[in-house]
Amino acid sequence: MSANEAPTGRPQSKTYDSAFLKACRREEVPHTPVWFMRQAGRSLPEYLKVREGIPMLDSCMMPELVKEITLQPVRRHQVDAAIYFSDIVVPLKAIGVDLDIKPGVGPVVADPIRTRADLDRLRDLTPEDVWYVTEAVGMLVEELGGTPLIGFAGAPFTLASYLVEGGPSRNHENTKAMMYGDPQLWADLVDRLAHITGDFLKVQIEAGASAVQLFDSWVGALSPADYVKSVMPASAKVFEAVAPYGVPRIHFGVGTGELLGLMGQAGADVVGVDWRVPLDEAARRVGPGKALQGNLDPAVLFAGPEAVMAKTDEVLAAAKDLEGHVFNLGHGVLPSMDPDALSRLVEYVHTRTAR
Repeated sequence: MSANEAPTGRPQSKTYDSAFLKACRREEVPHTPVWFMRQAGRSLPEYLKVREGIPMLDSCMMPELVKEITLQPVRRHQVDAAIYFSDIVVPLKAIGVDLDIKPGVGPVVADPIRTRADLDRLRDLTPEDVWYVTEAVGMLVEELGGTPLIGFAGAPFTLASYLVEGGPSRNHENTKAMMYGDPQLWADLVDRLAHITGDFLKVQIEAGASAVQLFDSWVGALSPADYVKSVMPASAKVFEAVAPYGVPRIHFGVGTGELLGLMGQAGADVVGVDWRVPLDEAARRVGPGKALQGNLDPAVLFAGPEAVMAKTDEVLAAAKDLEGHVFNLGHGVLPSMDPDALSRLVEYVHTRTAR
């Protein structure tokens, strides 16, 4: 292998030796890398300014706007990675699903999927369906230089839940009714979504994304047994689809303390951990051979700087023996969060962990 090649034999990118990718590969880093889920968004006044009057889904389809929004937190916070600005329902919208993102509610599907005939509405995704993603990622990679861009997608279970419920759900009663009452229909639904999701991630990687994260926002609603039987095969298919590219694959869900080991087994190289499980305990549950990402409680950022530093020290102490660690919040940045608190947090982690 030459010095200009990554382990997969693909040309080595400008981001290959970044702290973020090194941590994902469980290599020695100059400092613990930091990025934040939802770092590009409503907590930034510059975001609110450029998004003013533009519906969410429309903004996801405007490459210049996507580029600007994705870059905003990198400029402001000096984070170690950018996360592509989009929404998990974008690929569903791209293949013709009638849905919208309603302010204060979230994604709402006009005609929920409840029967086998409804599956026919979920056709394959092509790169042409999401041309704006290819264009935006290409512009971002050029602008970011040595800073990695993380592509992302929603996991099959979470996408299925939106489609079956018709929108966000607290108890996922329709989703679980299909899962338990018509397991073959459920299996076919999440399998089809796995193909769509895998193809969506491929588009981002081929355009230049350095890593990908699969968000399974709602999977914490399941028991380990149900996860293994009804969800894990579809998630594994997504990770398998992008494995040949050799980019780090991150898996994150909320309330998934009991599922951490299984989420790693599904094919993730990096397992995201929310704030409910300390990182040292998470490492025990996940087992060797994986990096971890997380896991400061987002609510801590509303306390004073001394409290933020103290809680950050606790996270870093729990992470000291990890094979690889990417510092993040245990979930996304909240809309009312002070951007300056996030910038101070990045600087503090970098300083505290400098080798």
